[in-house]
Amino acid sequence: MKQIEIFEITSPCIGVCQSGAKGFCVGCYRSREERVHWINLEQDVQSKIIKACAARKKRAKAAQNKKKSPTGTSPQLGFVDDSFNQKDQ
Repeated sequence: MKQIEIFEITSPCIGVCQSGAKGFCVGCYRSREERVHWINLEQDVQSKIIKACAARKKRAKAAQNKKKSPTGTSPQLGFVDDSFNQKDQ
């Protein structure tokens, strides 16, 4: 049975409207098709898209954080500087 939404689901658009590397908007994380057809979609479909966008955003942020720390370890824990090597002694 289809649930009826009392309130209209608003578009997640934040006005950035730029496609990222994977084709999703870097502002709202919707695909081009999801953006184009948003106004004509059923509310249950819109709700599923909102959930998918949240998951896409979470994955994008995790990937962005991973790029900032390429080794996955803190420089304080993993000796990045070779001056600590004891080869010359």
